[in-house]
Amino acid sequence: MKVVIIGANGQLGVDLSHVFTAQNWSVVQLTHRNIDVSLCDQVDSALGSANADLVINTAAFHKVEQCESEPVQSFAVNAIGPRNLALACQRHNAVLVHFSTDYVFDGNRREPYTESDLARPLNVYGVSKLAGEGMVGLTWERSFVVRTCGLYGVAGSSGKGGNFVETMLRKAAERNPIRVVDDQVLTPTFTGDLAHAVSELVRTEDYGLYHVSAEGQCSWYEFACKIFELEGLRLDLKPVSTAEFPSPVRRPAYSVLSKKKLGSFGIEIPSWEEGLDRYLTARKLKTQTIKAVSS
Repeated sequence: MKVVIIGANGQLGVDLSHVFTAQNWSVVQLTHRNIDVSLCDQVDSALGSANADLVINTAAFHKVEQCESEPVQSFAVNAIGPRNLALACQRHNAVLVHFSTDYVFDGNRREPYTESDLARPLNVYGVSKLAGEGMVGLTWERSFVVRTCGLYGVAGSSGKGGNFVETMLRKAAERNPIRVVDDQVLTPTFTGDLAHAVSELVRTEDYGLYHVSAEGQCSWYEFACKIFELEGLRLDLKPVSTAEFPSPVRRPAYSVLSKKKLGSFGIEIPSWEEGLDRYLTARKLKTQTIKAVSS
């Protein structure tokens, strides 16, 4: 079996490549240098020559502040791009996995959102991702749309200059006071765990929309507390409200996703605390390996 992973150099793409390679799939890794998902002809050419059984799209325009000021680019990548991929997969009879976001919800509730709950995004990024979901669902029946939440992976995120965990550890090294919002609740998700769950989900051939994230929930402040606890760090860390960080982007105050539908297939993802522990262990191993190679 052959899988094409688009956005293969991102934190999720790297972990997907590792997981599918370990499961003896033939993996084709594509980055933005190889394919621009917003260009229909380029998408069709790349997927036609790949002759894949499965296409996984992790490409996204996800700088939420920039999406507000560049809505055309946001929709080109996050809505038109998925449509181009769905059309190409239809032509070449390949299964498509497309990733979406918890930001399709407005955050007005306080219990996990299900796949059937009404999506009401608060910002351009969320609107463009919701449009991409619709494009995929309307275009190609052999497709999975996976909503997820709060991603972080050992490869880092090239488009964001790191991830939340790395940002916190960098701030810790600077020994300056750290302030983190405590009124946004989510489920941080280790991309290694997400990749494993997706590899199981595609085997079901039960296409459609799924919520896939770690178990449990926390605020960004609680997430930061856990990072420093596991690293044995004592810092000047205090909670603040979102209002203390003015932004042109409205974010959902609560975006926890229900995994009940995923669980009906016996697919489980560990808690966010367990995922964070494994992430920190993996990043230390990576650092040690780099040091050993360079010495």
